[in-house]
Amino acid sequence: MFERVEYTVARIDGDYAYLQRVDDPSAEEKCVARALLPAEISEGCRVAYEMLEYSMA
Repeated sequence: MFERVEYTVARIDGDYAYLQRVDDPSAEEKCVARALLPAEISEGCRVAYEMLEYSMA
């Protein structure tokens, strides 16, 4: 999947963050290891997934 997808960080639980798609709020949350996300994330911020990488949106 190489298209850009934007997420909101719904919650952080230890070493994992749960992301909610911005374009489909009814979709199931995506669980992602925090090590794969930018260090400065916090609950409520937006991240983008593009070209197999996460970045701040």
